[in-house]
Amino acid sequence: MIHTTTITTTRLSPLTLGKYRIAACPRLLPGGLFAAQVSIASGSGSASTARLMRFDSAFPTHDAAADYAIAQGIDWVHDTARQSVRPN
Repeated sequence: MIHTTTITTTRLSPLTLGKYRIAACPRLLPGGLFAAQVSIASGSGSASTARLMRFDSAFPTHDAAADYAIAQGIDWVHDTARQSVRPN
């Protein structure tokens, strides 16, 4: 018997915050829980950078993992912006 799961959510649309594009990429874990992952990209062409952050926590739903990932991505962007304006 083959089981398939269809997941739909509007939270997977990338969010743009300043020069950063933040996208949640939840991943299904064995046992039916979900891992939170977030992709943060900036720039374009050969000057682009991208990072993927994975988190240890497991979430009961796809949406919960996506929400957590987006929140962590937003926090990372805010922390990065604060660090760039601190005097040396």
